[in-house]
Amino acid sequence: MSQPSDRFSLRRIVLPAVLPTLLFSIGEGAILPLIPIVADGLGATLAVAGFIAALIMIGELVGDIPSGWVVARIGERTAMVYAALVSILGLVIALLAQDPWVLAVGILLIGLSTAVFALARHAFMTTFVPRSHRARALSMLGGTSRLGFFVGPLISSLVILVTGSSQSVFWIHIAGCVGAAVLLLVMRDPAATTAGPTEGEALVAGESTGLFSTIWAARAVLSRVGLGAALVGAVRASRQVILPLWAVSIGLADANAALIIGLAGAVDFALFYTSGQIMDRFGRLWSGVPSMLGLAAGHLVLAFSHDSPLAVGWFIAAAILMSVANGIGSGLLMTLGSDLADQRNPAPFLGAWRFIRDAGGAAAPLLIAGTTAVATIAVASGAVAGLAVVGAVLLVRYVPRYAPRHAD
Repeated sequence: MSQPSDRFSLRRIVLPAVLPTLLFSIGEGAILPLIPIVADGLGATLAVAGFIAALIMIGELVGDIPSGWVVARIGERTAMVYAALVSILGLVIALLAQDPWVLAVGILLIGLSTAVFALARHAFMTTFVPRSHRARALSMLGGTSRLGFFVGPLISSLVILVTGSSQSVFWIHIAGCVGAAVLLLVMRDPAATTAGPTEGEALVAGESTGLFSTIWAARAVLSRVGLGAALVGAVRASRQVILPLWAVSIGLADANAALIIGLAGAVDFALFYTSGQIMDRFGRLWSGVPSMLGLAAGHLVLAFSHDSPLAVGWFIAAAILMSVANGIGSGLLMTLGSDLADQRNPAPFLGAWRFIRDAGGAAAPLLIAGTTAVATIAVASGAVAGLAVVGAVLLVRYVPRYAPRHAD
């Protein structure tokens, strides 16, 4: 049960939720830009490297299905600890891999555990933060994740310079998972004195119950606004795959690629609060549409610059442009989901919404890998730009229809 708002301070969630999230996010941010690069070093083609990078999103999508049941059954803190341990197993497999397909197994395990960790920390916030502070707490959590995705690649760049091996970056996430698990184990569990399931555990259980029947029941809105949300998730996820693949394709050094992606992440981190201000002051479309069009422009910059003598400079420009566009759209999908959900019983719809969003995030890297295999990475980047434009059109067409009070 949430604590009374008049006695609650956000400092109370720093140790049990924010610090473990920061450690986990730094580790995740450290490895994401390097997965295609490690796969390339193990002999994978560019298309196979893209597929292996996609497995972390596919793992998260698959993990969405049982994660609510897991969190509800064993509790928020225990679920986060076990998720960290499963991540460590996947990371050790990836660290020791001598073959791209062994690396793929490790990456899939990391994705599965990431889904459970993310849902458990969201459930924790729901349980132990009163409604009067919850938006700020979730904003803090989102900002913490973005900080990790900024810091992680910078640490990766340094580790690669010191060790000379891109595969050594998996040690960073191992350290982050160990640190998160230790913090969670040594802290006092707030749920220890709570009889029965907590508010957060009940919420995530409700989100997972009857997932596919909820998707069918809400097919009208999910086939319209939900499709737009899936495309938003797809284009955002593509950024995490296309940039490192592009670095491999143009021959950029591993450490330099991690450094550029990390510095671009600083822009994304700096804008996460601005996005909320834009949505609250001017409407959801003023955040979502510029974000999608900016991501489309970034992918087009890549598509037309691959063979340019200034390819590295264009790569840096595209990375920064994508980070600006992604930053101004921070929180859009969570906010739209909340706008559209039945306020009397939001959990089932939010679970379906999250699944549709993550399905888009898993599909985009597969599209990039497949298009690269049959054509070129430049064509793949152009295809994603087209999806971004379609996503913007769907938002403009259907958000005013299904969420008119929040459209503008």
